Amino acid sequence: MAALVDVGDVVVLVGDLGAGKTAFVQGFAASLGVTAPVTSPTFTLANRYEGRLVVNHLDVYRFDCPEEVSDLALPELLDDGVTLVEWGDTIASALPSEHLSVTIRFGDGDDDRNFELRGRGETWNRRAGRLRAALEGWAVPC
Repeated sequence: MAALVDVGDVVVLVGDLGAGKTAFVQGFAASLGVTAPVTSPTFTLANRYEGRLVVNHLDVYRFDCPEEVSDLALPELLDDGVTLVEWGDTIASALPSEHLSVTIRFGDGDDDRNFELRGRGETWNRRAGRLRAALEGWAVPC
């Protein structure tokens, strides 16, 4: 999936505590060539990693309202790399309308997870076929 992103893309991560949002970012960043340890930015709000693309990793769990996004300088981040936002659904009104939403749910087993991906906007609509092809081995028909 990381092979399909480009500068300015936003990936919104949704899921319960412990569902694997940070683990997802770790794998995503590794796929983009990030070699630094990827850690949760729960208290720092934002981490930045260098790879094939810059990876901006945000965690807005502690935000009470979308207006707090101004503290993150989000427009500047979007100009420089791909941005993954944990708990991004809580600030949806402050995010660009063009984004990929990834919902992570617990599966039947302790280590099982189910992912639901929804592209929003024309950019993700154009990539839908390539995204489906990239995830073909993992997908379950709905």
